[in-house]
Amino acid sequence: MTMEIDVTIKLKHGVTDPEGENTKKALNLLGFRTVHGVKTMKTFRIEVESADEEQTKIEVEGMCRKLLANPVIHDYELSVVKREG
Repeated sequence: MTMEIDVTIKLKHGVTDPEGENTKKALNLLGFRTVHGVKTMKTFRIEVESADEEQTKIEVEGMCRKLLANPVIHDYELSVVKREG
């Protein structure tokens, strides 16, 4: 069975987000004055061949800890998007 898992990576609370701040400033300069905050995030969609959803989540969490996210500054969330097979 093929599973698709979305991994959303975002900065931990309190970590400065310069890209988000610059985007907010640019939006305000373009006339979007109601925008008072922008936070950046990354999403990876990972396709895995597996029949065991819980084991797959554990494996993808390992991917996050070892490569996709920096545990010092990032939090991440996993969600199963699609199961086929």
